[in-house]
Amino acid sequence: MYSIFKTMFWIFVLFLALSFFGISIQAIINSPAGQENFGYLIDLLIQAWQWATEWIRP
Repeated sequence: MYSIFKTMFWIFVLFLALSFFGISIQAIINSPAGQENFGYLIDLLIQAWQWATEWIRP
Protein backbone atom coordinates (compact mmCIF):
# COMPACT_ATOMS: atom_id res chain seq x y z
CA MET A 1 0.00 0.00 0.00
CA TYR A 2 2.86 2.34 0.84
CA SER A 3 4.47 1.81 -2.57
CA ILE A 4 1.29 2.97 -4.35
CA PHE A 5 1.37 6.28 -2.48
CA LYS A 6 5.08 6.61 -3.09
CA THR A 7 4.60 6.06 -6.82
CA MET A 8 1.71 8.54 -6.94
CA PHE A 9 3.85 11.09 -5.10
CA TRP A 10 6.72 10.77 -7.59
CA ILE A 11 4.35 11.02 -10.56
CA PHE A 12 2.95 14.20 -9.02
CA VAL A 13 6.49 15.57 -8.56
CA LEU A 14 7.30 14.69 -12.18
CA PHE A 15 4.24 16.59 -13.42
CA LEU A 16 5.17 19.59 -11.31
CA ALA A 17 8.72 19.54 -12.67
CA LEU A 18 7.47 19.33 -16.26
CA SER A 19 5.10 22.23 -15.59
CA PHE A 20 7.93 24.24 -14.06
CA PHE A 21 9.99 23.87 -17.24
CA GLY A 22 6.97 24.60 -19.46
CA ILE A 23 6.79 21.13 -21.01
CA SER A 24 3.32 20.13 -22.15
CA ILE A 25 2.61 16.41 -22.02
CA GLN A 26 -0.39 16.88 -24.30
CA ALA A 27 1.76 18.60 -26.93
CA ILE A 28 4.29 15.78 -26.79
CA ILE A 29 1.65 13.07 -27.15
CA ASN A 30 -0.15 14.86 -29.99
CA SER A 31 3.01 15.61 -31.99
CA PRO A 32 3.93 13.33 -34.91
CA ALA A 33 7.28 12.44 -33.29
CA GLY A 34 5.52 11.65 -30.02
CA GLN A 35 3.04 9.41 -31.81
CA GLU A 36 5.87 7.52 -33.52
CA ASN A 37 7.78 7.13 -30.27
CA PHE A 38 4.76 5.85 -28.36
CA GLY A 39 3.92 3.47 -31.20
CA TYR A 40 7.47 2.13 -31.19
CA LEU A 41 7.44 1.73 -27.41
CA ILE A 42 4.11 -0.12 -27.47
CA ASP A 43 5.43 -2.38 -30.24
CA LEU A 44 8.50 -3.22 -28.14
CA LEU A 45 6.35 -3.93 -25.09
CA ILE A 46 4.08 -6.24 -27.11
CA GLN A 47 7.10 -8.15 -28.45
CA ALA A 48 8.59 -8.46 -24.96
CA TRP A 49 5.26 -9.68 -23.58
CA GLN A 50 4.93 -12.29 -26.33
CA TRP A 51 8.50 -13.48 -25.75
CA ALA A 52 7.95 -13.68 -22.00
CA THR A 53 4.72 -15.64 -22.31
CA GLU A 54 6.31 -18.09 -24.77
CA TRP A 55 9.35 -18.48 -22.54
CA ILE A 56 7.27 -19.16 -19.42
CA ARG A 57 5.01 -21.76 -21.05
CA PRO A 58 6.35 -25.34 -20.94
